[in-house]
This record gives sequence, C-alpha cells and structure tokens, in this order.
Amino acid sequence: MPKLTQAVWQYRFDKMTSMMDDLAVDAVIFTSADFFQFATNFHTDVLPWERPIFAVVPRNGTPFLVMNELSTHHMQFSQEQGKVWITDISYYAEHPRVQNRLPLITQLPEVLAARLKAAGLARSRIAVEGGSPVLAQLSRFLPDVVLRNATPECRALRWQKHDEELAVMAAAASISDWIQDRYRENIRPGRLVQELDFAMASLFVQEAAERFPGEHFEVIRCWTLSGPASASPHGDGASCGARIKEGDVLVNIVIPRLNGLTIENERTWFCGTPSAEQMRLWSAAKAANEAAIAAACTGNPVCAIDAAAQAEIEKAGYADFIRHRTGHAVGIIHHEYPEDMAFNQRPLLDNEVYSAEPGIYAYGIGGFRLDDTVVVGSTPRVLTRTPKALEYATVK
Repeated sequence: MPKLTQAVWQYRFDKMTSMMDDLAVDAVIFTSADFFQFATNFHTDVLPWERPIFAVVPRNGTPFLVMNELSTHHMQFSQEQGKVWITDISYYAEHPRVQNRLPLITQLPEVLAARLKAAGLARSRIAVEGGSPVLAQLSRFLPDVVLRNATPECRALRWQKHDEELAVMAAAASISDWIQDRYRENIRPGRLVQELDFAMASLFVQEAAERFPGEHFEVIRCWTLSGPASASPHGDGASCGARIKEGDVLVNIVIPRLNGLTIENERTWFCGTPSAEQMRLWSAAKAANEAAIAAACTGNPVCAIDAAAQAEIEKAGYADFIRHRTGHAVGIIHHEYPEDMAFNQRPLLDNEVYSAEPGIYAYGIGGFRLDDTVVVGSTPRVLTRTPKALEYATVK
C-alpha cells in the first residue's frame, strides 16, 4: 500500500536541519496548511488564516505543534492510524464562555510563546515560513527572539521527492489513467458536461476504495471543458447546463490526491471525427507535450521544459495561441514549487516532479492540451500513461 513512513520524515528533517544550518537559526516555524502537512503528515482540517496553526521544528530538540481545538479528534484519529510524525501538541480553545478547558484564542500568542520558551528557544533566531499576525505579537512575550522570513528557502525543501513520495504519486497516476479510460467510454453527444464529471468522480472514489482502503484519497478535480469553452484554459464561466455536442473538442483535467500528494493527468478528446485543423492543433499540442517531457532532464535549466514546448508550438505556427507556461511543479499541492518555472534558470535536480502541460487555445475552435506528470532524471520518467494517439483521442 503506497504511503509515507518515518523514512520520509527523516528525509525532510535532514533537509530542514541543513537549511537551518545555512541560515544560522535554531528552529523553523511552519504556518501554512501545506507546509504544516509537509512537517507532520497531518492533513490539515482548518484554514490557518482563520484558525492559526504552528509546527515548530528545532534544530536540536523535540518538534511540537500548536493547534486549534477543532482538530483534536481528527488528530487523535490520525495518531491512532500511525500516520502523524509530530505528536507533542498544545491545543487552544475558541470557546471563551466554557471554563477550565483550554487556553482561549485571545491567548494564542501566549500559548506559542510559552511553548517556545519551554523548548529553550526564548533567545533564538528562528526561521519562519509564511507568516501570521500571532507571530507579530511574540515580541511582547519573547523580546529576545529574532524571527527571520525563510519562505523561499522552505519552498526549496519540497523540490526533490523521496522514493516513497514517488511511489505514492505513481499509484495516483495509475488510477488517473484508469479514470481517463472511463472518460473515453462515457463521452457522447447530448450528455451534460458537469454530470459526466460527477459520474467520473463517483467511479474514481469507488475504484480508489478497492485499491487504497483506509488511505487518504481525494478527487481534487474531474473537470471537462467542451466545445468553445475549451479554448479558455479554465472554461467560460457558464458551465451549468452545458452539453457535449458532436464535433466538440473536450479538454479534461484529472487531479487526484493520495496520502497527501497530487498528480495531474489531462487529455484532449474529440466527440466525433476531428476536422483537419483540429487534428493539426492536437498534433502540435502532443509534440509540445513530448518535447517538454524530454527536456525534464537533470542539469537542464528549469525553464528548459517550457522553452522546449514553446519551440514546438512556434514551429507549428500556433505561437499566438499560447496562453500559459508549460506547467508547474507537482507535490503536496498540485501547483507546487518552484512557481516561476518558465523563467527559472537553476539546474533541474533528480526527483523533482513537474506537469508537462503545454496548451494551444484557438478561440472558436477549442483548446488542445495534453498534460503528463514527469519525474526529473537523467532520463525523465512519466508517471501518467494514458495513451496519446489520435485514434484513442477520437470518440465515435
């Protein structure tokens, strides 16, 4: 069963301690939901801007969490399942009229300050990912603490994936290929586009229940754009009641999350025989996708992925139909770091994971996008394997 174990925690902790050494800090505090998950393997159930949460990882010492009471039982379930890596937790309350329970939300800065002091961090330099108004109040209680913003450095911690992470992502990719086959079987003229997506999402979770019982599986997206709407990467804003028509180009987006990691799998379909121009556009999109994959080699600049795809689209004569970069990193969130891949000149590293999703958007004709999840290496490894043949893409 694909899951993340203590080996991934150790891998991530080693990266954290190396970062702390580079920054000459004694600890790092994570404040956003995805980084909290990165540090704990707990699937956060609150919005941190509303109910702040903190994962504190000292360079030396025991990591601890400060969380809202809403998460109490969710965390208990996760601990009983053996999934959480940090189990020293202080909860704060948001029920000011209930006595003798937990610290009140108005006392949250004091709670965090007390935990930092107890951990021997009252006179330390601490790196902070993200930010929080609560941290701005710490100086009232710990005047000798120095907080250093380290969001860019923390983002770099997530570039390279552990082998267990890649195994989870490969399993998610496999089930995404399965649902793409189901899409192909179910595309037909007259069908409501949204109904198709909900039906596919239902099949998705049923199949996941067979493959991954007891694991954490979510359908982030089963989303189809059909006909003229597909010429906009994210649709036309009028999806309610839209039906598939004979001759439509369809772009679908499949994004599952398994045990805290996402992948992307997108294909372009034809409802009926495509026109000559549609076939040319689809072929150009396929060539761009394959060029992007081939460029995901260790040592190439990050931006080489985008540049390779763009060159193919330009060669086909469709440069004016480009509306976005070729892709993005993939991981805990489906738009992972680095976020500037089209401009980033640093060398690609082994086991980074990217989407290869160049798009061509011809207004009035349709969108043409094929997207695979690819692992960087001396030879790039594609996790998604849904066929990319025109015959397969044509549904009659």
